[in-house]
Amino acid sequence: MHVAFVSFETLEHRESETNRRFREVVEGICDGGHDVHVFCAQFWAGEESIYERGGITYHAVSTGLDARASFLLRLPFVLASARPDVIHASATPPGQVIAANWGSRLARCPFVLEWYGDGGVAEDRLTRWATSQPDRIVTPSELVGTWVQETGAETEQVTPIPNRIDTDLIRDVVPAAQVEVVYARRLDEGANLESLLLALAEIRQRGWNAVVIGDGPERERYEELASDLRIDDRVRFAGECSREERVAVYRGAHVFAQTAERCVFPTEMLWALASGCVGIVEYHADSSAHELVEGWDRGFRTTSEQELTNAIISAGDLEYRDFDDRFTAFDRSAIRDQYLELYRTLQDQSGVL
Repeated sequence: MHVAFVSFETLEHRESETNRRFREVVEGICDGGHDVHVFCAQFWAGEESIYERGGITYHAVSTGLDARASFLLRLPFVLASARPDVIHASATPPGQVIAANWGSRLARCPFVLEWYGDGGVAEDRLTRWATSQPDRIVTPSELVGTWVQETGAETEQVTPIPNRIDTDLIRDVVPAAQVEVVYARRLDEGANLESLLLALAEIRQRGWNAVVIGDGPERERYEELASDLRIDDRVRFAGECSREERVAVYRGAHVFAQTAERCVFPTEMLWALASGCVGIVEYHADSSAHELVEGWDRGFRTTSEQELTNAIISAGDLEYRDFDDRFTAFDRSAIRDQYLELYRTLQDQSGVL
């Protein structure tokens, strides 16, 4: 299958959850042996307009991020000349959605929109109009799907496909020393780590220890809070860790606690659950984390500090695991197959063979 991906800005231009998710989708389709082309602003050195790396062909529709107008004007015609089977675009900027839609009309192929939502979903007129363009909108969770529908998309237009993990990597990593509770996230204003620290302080008489993975502007404040609560000798702030280091901690941990106030998809929690952790989620209106544990016997959803404390105690009665095959459905090959099935469904509906 020949798939044209469209993203004016890429991970090479700027690190963001949206750009990383889009990169993973592109790599997943490429790993499946398909012909993958990315149409973007140029990020490589030299005057060549085409750049190949890892089996992916990148096309410079503009010379850089300063040439957005040129990118939007040229995009429909560049896509039409590529004659792809499917066009798959990132939702930002919204002008790119409209240009990519014109490209799909000229190329007479289905148009899929990737809407991650880590920056929220704007409610301006251009964004609302952009939601009406694609044949299907992919979101990472039902939460983001609801946001997109509130902006104007039809219910049947939205398909949630979660982030991916690598179950082979999890199996290959040796578990770290056992720990009772682990938390992982960038320590910024939305981390809400204080909920977990307060809950742990309530059971300081019990024999537990905890690890906090991640760094950020609020780290010092959280370290001071742990000291004020007199639990700093039992909470280790590990800072930034590699993927393998994180998985090792998760495989050695009993509980993963998710208390962040905003989360379009709980990627670290998913890695931890697949690594055998019991999942405890503090519910927040702008977080989709509860979607992962609903209806699962090793998951807890809490709405208060006392419920969070009780959940940590109750989780202690559940067996320790270092892998959970329930989450192989989130493996990178399974997620790739969901996208390919979507592409083929849209082709069938449009009469494209």
